[in-house]
Amino acid sequence: MTANELRRKYIEFFVEKGHAQISGKSLIPENDPTVLFTTAGMHPLVPYLLGEPHPAGDRLVNYQKCIRTGDIEDVGDQSHLTFFEMLGNWSLGDYFKEEAIRMSYEFLTSSAWLGIPPERLSVTVFAGDEEVSRDDESASVWRALGIPEERIYYLPRSDNWWGPAGATGPCGPDSEMFYDTGIPGSAESRPGVNDGKYMEIWNDVFMQYNKQGDGSYVPLSQQNVDTGMGIERTVAVLQGKKSVYETEVFQPILQNLGDIFSVSYGNDEETDRSLRIISDHIKAATFILGDENGVSPSNVGQGYILRRLIRRAVRHGRKLLGREDMFLHQPAKTIIEMYRDAYPELGRNADKVLDEVVGEEKRFLDTLQKGEHEFEKMLPKLLEEPSGVIPGEVAFRLYDTFGFPIEITEELASEHKLQVDREGFDEAFREHQERSKMDANQTFKGGLADHSEHTTKLHTATHLLHKALRDVLGDHVAQKGSNITPERLRFDFSHPEKMSKEQIKEVERIVNEKIGEDLPVRYETMTLEEARENGAMALFGDKYDEVVKVYSVGDYSKEVCGGPHVSRTGELGGFRITKEQSSSQGVRRIKAVVGNGEGR
Repeated sequence: MTANELRRKYIEFFVEKGHAQISGKSLIPENDPTVLFTTAGMHPLVPYLLGEPHPAGDRLVNYQKCIRTGDIEDVGDQSHLTFFEMLGNWSLGDYFKEEAIRMSYEFLTSSAWLGIPPERLSVTVFAGDEEVSRDDESASVWRALGIPEERIYYLPRSDNWWGPAGATGPCGPDSEMFYDTGIPGSAESRPGVNDGKYMEIWNDVFMQYNKQGDGSYVPLSQQNVDTGMGIERTVAVLQGKKSVYETEVFQPILQNLGDIFSVSYGNDEETDRSLRIISDHIKAATFILGDENGVSPSNVGQGYILRRLIRRAVRHGRKLLGREDMFLHQPAKTIIEMYRDAYPELGRNADKVLDEVVGEEKRFLDTLQKGEHEFEKMLPKLLEEPSGVIPGEVAFRLYDTFGFPIEITEELASEHKLQVDREGFDEAFREHQERSKMDANQTFKGGLADHSEHTTKLHTATHLLHKALRDVLGDHVAQKGSNITPERLRFDFSHPEKMSKEQIKEVERIVNEKIGEDLPVRYETMTLEEARENGAMALFGDKYDEVVKVYSVGDYSKEVCGGPHVSRTGELGGFRITKEQSSSQGVRRIKAVVGNGEGR
């Protein structure tokens, strides 16, 4: 079964079970500063899992493109991926454990669907701890379906618990399904041990608790089911492949790279590792650039991750080529052709993707030249080192200042019979990472996932700000991004020049006038076409479900949005713009606070 067939069958199965198909969302989370990228199919649905009614109902199904960046350095083995697709189905207060597990089992084992032999399946459930008891309910459902006790594993919170998204909120146990690959495992083999014998293919999360500030767990009034199946892994299982890289979701890319480098995948492990890194990283970069809310390479946030992916791919290509030729645009074209039917935005944005890939590859090759020049300048002094070792802090300075990879520093050092203090470099790099993480935590803490009262006020204020900007600057103004923490809102919008002080004051005046009028905030559901006809603002180039929520602020503002919002504008208390600045070419950025917010 191919990835396209699996995607189609999954949607078909759950639609037959009463689920409404909804569209996948952007890789760049809208109005959620808690993460850089959409990391799972449930991520865009957090407001609805927390109680917001979904316009499509309480049974949903979709496929979602995802990026996870925590394992970038591990990519290159047989299993780790940066970009992947997630199939998901949800119950928002409708069915719960028994029905979810039975549907999962039917889809996996029925000959009408995936037809996996039941004897190849093992499952895990939450073992329980001091806070929450063991999930015997899920285990009993699996037993009733015929899974024997010896293939039901009770695992701790680190293995079988989801959430909450923040310090508090919805969370609960999960039950995971594993396929026995038949590969001989280690003496400790069991589901969850990464030795190749068991491959996780599905996860049913049962959100039945609300974690409180004091650490206690209170049962939720609305119990939700959130499930996820990774397309790449499942296809590998269904095709009897040992690795996702042996399936059609990677083979065309690897073949393309083989032609470029005059190598064949499967002949040499070191070469294979580089080919896997290049194919994964350029796929992730292509999807990030091709997203309707796509970003460009930069030194911060999502742009930094994108730059890191492209440059790591270039470095491994340089190693294989032995020379500095431009090549990444070729596999990028292959990826666009592979996925443009499932993700039409790749086709629409193909020129942008290729231009950005070529531009960043050229910038990195220029960086390498500058770094090599700097190394040559430092060389006479380095050769005087009696130890013959380049200090780690020197190697890190080349990396930090010039973007010069440590591996290339080591290559150049070896040519001159020098070594690099790799431990010293790694220590400096770890300190750099810790500082970056601290900065990221400062930047991305809080967010809509917590649904805090002040965050909700700020989110509502973006609607008034958006409309006021159009009133003052013109109808060319359109939202280009939003980042909201409990302390302030950040709103990016299209505008070619710096706003004057008078324009800023006028926008502030309009927003505060609408707050003073204490306008009601209401929503109604309608089709996307009806939303357009009713004059609702939205990023209509983006991907929306057929039925959407349209929020109206009195008669002043009307916008397609998922929430959350206050009930009346008077709750905002007041509005103040703290900064107006450039975000990127043709895009301005406003930071603002409401109520007694001090701004940052």
